[in-house]
Amino acid sequence: MIVPELKKTYLEQGVPSLMKSLGLKNVHEVPKIEKVVINSSFGAEMDKNGIQELRNDIADLAGQAPVIIKAKVSVSNFKLRQGMPVGVKVTLRGNGMWDFLLRLIAIALPNIRDFRGVPTKLDGNGNYTLGIVDHSIFPEIKVERQRVNTGMDICIVTTAKKDQEAIELFKLLGMPFRKHSSSPEQVAA
Repeated sequence: MIVPELKKTYLEQGVPSLMKSLGLKNVHEVPKIEKVVINSSFGAEMDKNGIQELRNDIADLAGQAPVIIKAKVSVSNFKLRQGMPVGVKVTLRGNGMWDFLLRLIAIALPNIRDFRGVPTKLDGNGNYTLGIVDHSIFPEIKVERQRVNTGMDICIVTTAKKDQEAIELFKLLGMPFRKHSSSPEQVAA
């Protein structure tokens, strides 16, 4: 079985470094990434072809088919009826998660024009959510066939108990954090 490069880096360099820097004695206490959730929502006005294209794009990024999220309630101001599709979501674990993170950190984020890093703001429990304005920053997305530029949220869930532990983990994995992150949380593409 082939071990993804980022996972190999985490196991060989990250775990010993985190044990030393966080003062941990047990390997099982070291923070690790549990899953990555990719979520993309759209308005009620999107047609079925647009929904299918977005679903195909997210499937190309994730390597597995996303589920379609449907509205739970009707909202007349948004022309939204209960049961209408409002988004797609996919949860990555295992090798697929590590492959996606490597493509995000090493390829997609650095290729954004005028990229200055991502904010270091976490949720208080060691989880990190990154908003991407345009999903075409990934090389898997075919810009020619794309009709709508859709944003997405990438939520990286860790086992870290504190934000500082998670930031150390992300830095060891190569997450390009900003020097001063007081600006908005979405990354422009």
